[in-house]
Amino acid sequence: MTEPPMSQGLKQLRDRALADGGFGIQKGTNFRPDATAWAIMALQAMGAEAELREAARQCLAAAQLRDGRVSISPDHPEAFWPTSLAVLAWQGAPACREAQARAIAFLLSTSGLSFKQEAESIIGHNTELKGWSWRSATASWAEPTAMAMMALEIAGNGGNPRLAEAQLLFLDRQIPGGGWNYGNTTVFGQVLRPMPESTGMVLSALGGRVSRETVQPSLAYLEGSVTHLKTPWSLGWALLGLGAWGERPASAQAMIEACLARQERISSYDTSSLALLLAAFQTTGGLTSLWQT
Repeated sequence: MTEPPMSQGLKQLRDRALADGGFGIQKGTNFRPDATAWAIMALQAMGAEAELREAARQCLAAAQLRDGRVSISPDHPEAFWPTSLAVLAWQGAPACREAQARAIAFLLSTSGLSFKQEAESIIGHNTELKGWSWRSATASWAEPTAMAMMALEIAGNGGNPRLAEAQLLFLDRQIPGGGWNYGNTTVFGQVLRPMPESTGMVLSALGGRVSRETVQPSLAYLEGSVTHLKTPWSLGWALLGLGAWGERPASAQAMIEACLARQERISSYDTSSLALLLAAFQTTGGLTSLWQT
């Protein structure tokens, strides 16, 4: 009898655990903080492997730098975007409370670059609003801002003014016809296209923070796109984004199982993508609902 796709996915995830508790992006690869954080979240969503989760959290804490950031690698401390993932992975773990507090302090002390917009600017969004960036000394973009918002929200910092400004940033950068992309609306007067994964992340971050009317064009865009999505990152985030607004399709779990089964033809997904699908399978809400009771 063929093993169900979810069981196969969980086994894949377990097989990627390293001896020191971390996870690589594929079986047999070295530790990656982003893969480790996502693996922790997926295992928590599935209620599986408590000891493995704790070991992975400790491995992630050992990778944290003195100022609280968690970078993609020791060679690239400026690429600190995994910090938000670490905050989420440490949520609810008493042994990691100090590490999480330092990561939160780092997030609240850093932001993407902002600058006064020239009258003849080629870009259409407000460049003075601050969110978060992928790495230091670069602009604010949709995906790292969404992840930072969710991390801070779930850790009890939802009322911080930084989140209010990030919310304004998202409303400013919503594409006129609905949805978000990496963070631009128009360039040289041309309206850019939305992307399902970016839209799903932003809708997850904005769930419960703005009115439905405000994001209805984006919900409509995602509802019209989700049944055509085949890749794990796009599908997983689209379902989480819709779930954050109570619009998760009834066929969501079947869609995820089909996506997982597709690995038999196209090769195994990286750990973050695999974990995202497992987490999206388990929750009918947005990503933050994994920690809400």
